Amino acid sequence: MKKLGKLLASGWAWLVLAAPLSAVAQIAPIFVLNSLDASVSLVDPVAWKELRRFPTGKEPHHLYLTPDEKSLIIANALGDSLLFVDPRTGATQKTVRGIIDPYHLRFSPDMKWFVTAANRLNHVDIYHWNGTDMTLAKRILTGKTPSHLWINSTSTTVYSTMQESDELVAIDLPTQTLKWRGKTGSLPADLFGTPDDKFLLVALTGGTGVEVYDITGPAPKLVKTLPTGAGAHAFRSAGDKRHVYVSNRVANTVSKIDFLTQEVVDNYPAPGGPDCMDISPDGKLIYVASRWARKLTVIDTTTRKVIRSVNVGNSPHGVWTLDHAPR
Repeated sequence: MKKLGKLLASGWAWLVLAAPLSAVAQIAPIFVLNSLDASVSLVDPVAWKELRRFPTGKEPHHLYLTPDEKSLIIANALGDSLLFVDPRTGATQKTVRGIIDPYHLRFSPDMKWFVTAANRLNHVDIYHWNGTDMTLAKRILTGKTPSHLWINSTSTTVYSTMQESDELVAIDLPTQTLKWRGKTGSLPADLFGTPDDKFLLVALTGGTGVEVYDITGPAPKLVKTLPTGAGAHAFRSAGDKRHVYVSNRVANTVSKIDFLTQEVVDNYPAPGGPDCMDISPDGKLIYVASRWARKLTVIDTTTRKVIRSVNVGNSPHGVWTLDHAPR
C-alpha cells in the first residue's frame, strides 16, 4: 500500500485503487493532437499533467473510435495515413498508408462505411468497412476545401462543409453520388445533426455564429442563425440529448446551444483560440484544445471558469477521451 501511495503521489494519478485492493485499474487518458508537431500528447485527467508524447504522421487533425472500441484512429492529413492506437493506453497498433489527405473522418452509424474529407485535395472518400479493413468505394470531387463531415442516423447521407467555397453538400451513401449543394455563410467548418435528422447546425469560422438548416427537403433551407461568437468552429454533444457545445475560436469562448429550441443558453470563457472539445462523463467539465496557446484547457460548466491548463504541443487540435459524456 505504501508503494501504491507513492505511485499516486508521484503523478501517476491515472492509476487508482479498484476491487480487490491488490488490483490496479487504469483511467483513460485524454488524447490531444499536436497538429504542427506531428505528435499526440497523453494527458492525465486526475493529476492534470502530460504523461507522455508520441509521434504520428504529418499534421494529425482529427481522430475517431472504431466501432468495436478497440482502436482510436488518428488521421494524418499530410502523412496520407491513419494511425491506430489503443484508446486506453495510446500504444501503437498499426499504421494504414495510402489514405489520401484524411483531414476529417467518421464512421456511419450502421458501421458499414468509413468516410474521410480531403481538405487540401478537394474530395471526399467513401470506404467500405468490414470491421477490420477499409476498401475505397468512391472518390467524390466536391468543391473547394471539404472540411467536416456528418452522417445521418440512418447511414444514408453524408454531409460535408466546403470551407473555402462557402457551401454545404450532401452525398448519398448507398450510391456514392452528390444529392445536392447549397450556399452557406463564411468559412463553414464543423457540423452537428439533430437526433431526428431534421436539422443541421453549421459553424461559421468566418462569421459570428451557427447556421441552422432544415434538411428534410430536396435542398437545405436556412432556418436561422444563432449568435455564438466570432470564429464558430467545432461542436461536441453535451451528452443530455438536448444541448451541444460550439467553440468560438476568435471570440475565445464556448457556447452552449439548446438544439430543441434553437437558442444559445450559456457561454464560457475559453482562452487561446478554442478548437476541438470533449466532455467529462458527468458533463461538468469541457476539455478544449487552445490552438494558439499550446494548451489543453479545462472548463468547469458549473462555475463557468477555467480550472486547469495543461501544456501540450504546437497547434493542438483534436481532443478525445474514452471516458466521455454520451455522444
